[in-house]
Amino acid sequence: MKTTTRVAVIGGGVVGCSVLYHLTKLGWSDVMLLERAELTSGSTWHAAGGFHTINGDTNMAALQGYTIRLYRELEEITGMSCGLHHVGGITLADTRDRFDMLLAERAKHRHMGLDTRIVGPEEIREIAPITNTDGIIGALYDPLDGHLDPSGTTHAYARAARMGGATIETHCMVKETNQRPDGTWDVVTDKGTIHAEHVVNAGGLWAREVGAMAGVYLPLHPMEHHYLVTDDIPEIYERGTEHPHVMDPSGESYLRQEGRGLCIGFYEQKARAWAVDGTPWSFGAELLPDDLDKIDESIEFAYRRFPVLAEAGVKRVIHGPFTFAPDGNPLVGPVPGMRNYWSACAVMAGFSQGGGVGLMLAQWMTAGECERDTTSFDVARFGSWITPGYTRPKVIENYQTRFSVAYPNEEKPAARPFRTTPMYDIFDGMGAVWGQQYGLEVVNYFAQGDEPRYETPSFRRSNAFEATAREVRAVRDAVGINEVQNFGKYTVKGPKAREWLDRVMAGRVPQPGRLSLTPMLAQSGRIIGDFTISCLAEGDFRLTASYGAQAYHMRWFMQNMSDGVEVANISDLSTGFQIAGPKAREVLQACTRSDVSAMRFLDVARMTLGMTDCIVQRVSYTGDLGYEIYCDPMCQRALWDTLSRAGAPFGMKPFGMRAMMSLRLDRLFGSWLSEFSPDYTPAETGLDRFIAWKKTTDFIGRAAAEAERATGPARQLLGFTVAAEDTDVHGYEPIWLGGEVVGFCTSGGYSHHLGQSIALGFVPSDKVAPGLEVEIEILGRMCKASRIDTPAFDPDGARMRG
Repeated sequence: MKTTTRVAVIGGGVVGCSVLYHLTKLGWSDVMLLERAELTSGSTWHAAGGFHTINGDTNMAALQGYTIRLYRELEEITGMSCGLHHVGGITLADTRDRFDMLLAERAKHRHMGLDTRIVGPEEIREIAPITNTDGIIGALYDPLDGHLDPSGTTHAYARAARMGGATIETHCMVKETNQRPDGTWDVVTDKGTIHAEHVVNAGGLWAREVGAMAGVYLPLHPMEHHYLVTDDIPEIYERGTEHPHVMDPSGESYLRQEGRGLCIGFYEQKARAWAVDGTPWSFGAELLPDDLDKIDESIEFAYRRFPVLAEAGVKRVIHGPFTFAPDGNPLVGPVPGMRNYWSACAVMAGFSQGGGVGLMLAQWMTAGECERDTTSFDVARFGSWITPGYTRPKVIENYQTRFSVAYPNEEKPAARPFRTTPMYDIFDGMGAVWGQQYGLEVVNYFAQGDEPRYETPSFRRSNAFEATAREVRAVRDAVGINEVQNFGKYTVKGPKAREWLDRVMAGRVPQPGRLSLTPMLAQSGRIIGDFTISCLAEGDFRLTASYGAQAYHMRWFMQNMSDGVEVANISDLSTGFQIAGPKAREVLQACTRSDVSAMRFLDVARMTLGMTDCIVQRVSYTGDLGYEIYCDPMCQRALWDTLSRAGAPFGMKPFGMRAMMSLRLDRLFGSWLSEFSPDYTPAETGLDRFIAWKKTTDFIGRAAAEAERATGPARQLLGFTVAAEDTDVHGYEPIWLGGEVVGFCTSGGYSHHLGQSIALGFVPSDKVAPGLEVEIEILGRMCKASRIDTPAFDPDGARMRG
């Protein structure tokens, strides 16, 4: 056995073998895989082997498309069969909401180039004749759906990796992973110790145990899962062509042909977490005891939807575990706080996603970044706050709702509330309707009188519409207040702090008493952060950005750290409020002896408000006159008392995130992971206006940003008013021009202040013109949309800056 390697991949399932193959494909041949038993042991060998492209996240859908296309390439490279069956598949809808979800997915697919289509009951019966279409409104058909041989596919990855120079050691159990001071690893196995530069945890069912060897907690949990294989069914084997896949979300089931019968699996409501206290090392090529009581209701439903099942015997019951993260997406990438330790775990749909996961991780390791935004599956999307006690109920909830309608405004209830601020009980008593971000409870809106204390999930305007409108009016007419806990906050200190910020951030680093707005770029020039920099004193800076990107941003800071600077994440050590609206200055002045009128736009100052020492910034995401006020969390309630007493004479009212997202549309302000993300660049989003082109520092991403500046972006982010009726843009709706899809929306909503539906989206630069007229497809309806050349609210920024 080799004793040194560049990369040690731990785990010989489909994901580990995919990572190994893609590393060799990208030029790293000195790599090895360690498997404690045989390849495919764990959950790979008993997988149903289905694959499909549909995913609510467009980047995940793209990776699934890559994975499916890769199988033919693997067969050509290795001469091995993956057992491919491209039979197509349909997803059924028996309610208006389910059909709306399919319409929204089909719209996304238009600009992604996926050849899906909506079909009605008659065509469903032609495609999948065993389906009882009573009560069915329609379905989404995807010609790429299919299934394969799990074992053959895994071994094809392995052979392709070996052909690229990789080594695979089976029956080699990892006992320890110990990091050396230089960041490399000693991987201790029962066959000896291997010195590796990098370790990849692709441990599957044992990912928790493998992570614990390195002192890492990975938020995932195995779930028990049933599928059945029937005896021969004449309606199947007499067809002449293979029956397509059928996804029946109402029945929580998926179905496909298996030989001369059918295979049907269930995501039942009687879900059960497996191996709560750890996966036994002795488990491997075996199944769990049958427990058909868990799926009795699902089977009964399936017999009604697919009557042929009622006449068929059951040939085989497969009951095995596989792993989920709390949101159902994989955990991929460099583990925050660790050097050279990588995750490729919780890939519950291994044969839909494994190829894409392997490609992304290999790109990350060999090039330092990936070709697309990894946020939805980045291991850093969960912070150090997450615990096994939180993970398990969220995983169960995700399993139970895997086939549920995914609403854009849905707030799932499991494991909540968990993380709260000192204001939680006060706001709850004021009628707060809660959402959550990064585990934190955040107010969506405040219900008053007979307004609903629960927002109904919907693709259309929800029952929170009027409450949101009321809060928007309070801000625009007088003054509103909301919490600023849900910002990521960092201190940057030291004699080299300015120099470091000048290199890491693309924008201007402000002088003492001032703040600036800046993008943070990857080497590729793509946007990886949208920051405010505040200079409290020379060598003493504060950064604010998205709360949910804390681990992601801290990982980047640590990867680019230098001597003479210290960076600390104080996101939960600094909290407070923002006040915004035309009377905000008067409210603030009533709280302090400092001269508030002396604060210019983008000023920052220390002030005492009532009894509380605060940092006050003259800036607001509402686009109005406003201030962000930060304090010690221990003093937040005292600060609330001060501000609420001072604000009462001016009609100050609390507002939540629903109103915030409406207010930002008045000025066409972009939002992190909507308009600004690693999929986009400064030039195409307009963030290039915040780049300090004249500074001499070779900031990260400068070469790529300057190259795009010289040629001009291929597309541009524009704002539109939309002739919508009862629904608004949420994101990824296609933009049509001249009968063709030319772009897509990034986000949108209803501007309650302007009384208009607003959308933001990308259009090719050669199509951009003043007053551009396009159509935006929303839930299957073509809505006329007109470019907004100048924001209708405060167009010159006089109110915000005055």
